[in-house]
Amino acid sequence: MCMEKIKIDSIIRSNRKTIALVVTHEARLIVRAPIHTSEDYINKLVDDKSIWIKRKFKEARAKKSRVTKEFVAGESFLYMGRSYPLRFGNNTKKPVELSGFITINNSEKTTREVLISWYKAEANKKITDRCEWYSKTTGYKPVSIKITDAQKRWRSCSQHGKLNFSWRLIMAPIEIIDYVITHELVHLEEKNHSKSFWNKLRTIMPDYKKRQSWLKENERYFSI
Repeated sequence: MCMEKIKIDSIIRSNRKTIALVVTHEARLIVRAPIHTSEDYINKLVDDKSIWIKRKFKEARAKKSRVTKEFVAGESFLYMGRSYPLRFGNNTKKPVELSGFITINNSEKTTREVLISWYKAEANKKITDRCEWYSKTTGYKPVSIKITDAQKRWRSCSQHGKLNFSWRLIMAPIEIIDYVITHELVHLEEKNHSKSFWNKLRTIMPDYKKRQSWLKENERYFSI
């Protein structure tokens, strides 16, 4: 029986010196290679790395199986790593109040719209504060900090030193939020995931691997 051949979705050639195999969130295989790399060599490399690639495919497909919400009373929603039951009420002073529950004031907006608006406001306040604290502590200073609506990327760092964080990150525990923040702050100095990058991140956060693994395993729960 012959093994199933792994499909290469795209080969991107450039002036880079090494080959990189990239499995996207959509479980697509992208090969980034030096300009003169032959297809035979690329195909052999993909065959040699087939076990790793298939594992990444499996992880990507699992992440796509996001948990769906119905927005009904009693349903649980995450906030900073803790699960809160949802309830509705007419006596709340704010659109959303947090106690032992996430209580939403009945309004013309949908429950999802009200929740997302609240999550964004909380993310803007708390993630920005944490980022500013770590910036002062580490000396890595971003040009700006922005909360975005990104669904597949928790964070990004532009070439000009601007940091972006998805509001969905506010659902994660504080230690995971801190990991994502410090990861991007180090990128202000180290643009790629070089050995130097990981060494600098380890200096700030010695247990970063544990936090990184936790995020990969649980990120599918941070969607509404």
